[in-house]
Amino acid sequence: MRQVILTTLLMRRRQTGGAAVAGPGLPVEPSTAGHGASVGLWAAQLPRHILITPLGRVLLAASDVGLAGLWFEGQRHGPLAAWRGLGHQPTQPGHPVLQTAERQLQDYFAGRRQAFDLPLDLSHGTPFQRQVWQALRDIPAGRTAAYAELAQRIDAPQAARAVGAAVGRNPISIIVPCHRVLGAGGSLTGYAGGLDRKRALLTLEGVLA
Repeated sequence: MRQVILTTLLMRRRQTGGAAVAGPGLPVEPSTAGHGASVGLWAAQLPRHILITPLGRVLLAASDVGLAGLWFEGQRHGPLAAWRGLGHQPTQPGHPVLQTAERQLQDYFAGRRQAFDLPLDLSHGTPFQRQVWQALRDIPAGRTAAYAELAQRIDAPQAARAVGAAVGRNPISIIVPCHRVLGAGGSLTGYAGGLDRKRALLTLEGVLA
C-alpha cells in the first residue's frame, strides 16, 4: 500500500511537468541567508551518489564526518553545481556512508524503518541553521511541529520566520525531517522538495490518510 501511494503521487508530479511543485516559501532572514550560496561547489567536491526513490532521484553526498547532503532533484536551494558535475566526476556508490544511507532509505520507503542511524555532517550551515536542523531531528516519525513551536524549542520564540528560512535550507532531506514541519493550522507549506513529496512522506509516516 505504501508503494502504491508513493508511486501514485510521483505519477501526479510527473504529469505536472516533472519538476517538484514548491509551496509558498518563507522569506529568508538575513541571519540565515548565508547558506546555499556556495553549497553546490561545496557538495561537488564530496563523494556523491544518485539514488532512485519512489519520489524521484536524490543526490547523496558524504564528508569525512558523515552524510552531508540529501537533495531531491529540482529541490529549491539544492546544489545545482553538484548535480551538473556528475557528468564530469564519477559517483562513489561504494562509499560506506553512502551505502548505509541508501540501504536505510530503501528500508524507509518500504515501511521497514522510521528512524535513521547515520553520522551526519551539518557543518556547512550557520550556527542558527545548525540549531534549527538539530531541533528537526527531535521530531519523531508520526509527529509534526509548527514553525512557531520549533522556534520555542530553540528558545527563539520571536524568530519563527528565521526558523522557517533555516528549515527550507536543510541540506539533508528526509533524514533531517523538515517535511514534519507544518504551517499555521496544520497547512502543508514551505517544503523545498515540493508539496507532493511532503504529502507523500507524511502519508508514508501515517500522519496523513
